Amino acid sequence: MDARNVSAARLVGVTIDENSIGPATAEVEHERKVAIYDLVEENSFAPQNGAEGPFTLHISLVDQKLALQVSREDGEEVIAHLLSLTPFRRIVKDYFLICESYRSAIRTQTPSQIEAIDMGRRGLHDEGADILVERLKDKITVDKQTARRLFTLIAALSWKG
Repeated sequence: MDARNVSAARLVGVTIDENSIGPATAEVEHERKVAIYDLVEENSFAPQNGAEGPFTLHISLVDQKLALQVSREDGEEVIAHLLSLTPFRRIVKDYFLICESYRSAIRTQTPSQIEAIDMGRRGLHDEGADILVERLKDKITVDKQTARRLFTLIAALSWKG
C-alpha cells in the first residue's frame, strides 16, 4: 500500500447524534470529546467495500444498536453498519467499575496496587477492542489501537456520569 492509500485509510472526523444518544453532563461531554480527539488524531480505518477516504464517522443510536455511518470527507456516504451493543454491556460495566476503583486507589493505595488495578483496566480495554475488531471485520478494518480508541468512545457514549 502506498503512502497516499495509507493516509486515506483513516478517519478525519467523528460526530455524535445527540438526539438519539442523548444529552451528556459536562463531565461526560468532556470524556466524549477527548475520546473523539484521540480517535481522530491517530487511526487506521478502512471500509471493506474498497472505498477511498479519508472518512468521517457519524454515530447514532437506532433500536439499542450503534449506527455507524461512514462517509467520505466530502459527505458522500460509503457504508452504514448497525453494531449491537449487547456484546459490550458486561465489559463496559466492568470497565466503569475498575476505572472507579482506579480513581479511588490513586488516593489511598500503594503504587503496586494501583498498577495491578490499571493492568486489569487495560485488559478489559483490550477485550473490548478485540470484540470490536471481530464485530466489524466484514465491514470495516481497524487496527488494534484504533479499536481501543473506538472502544473508549463507545464506553464514553455509554457513561451516564
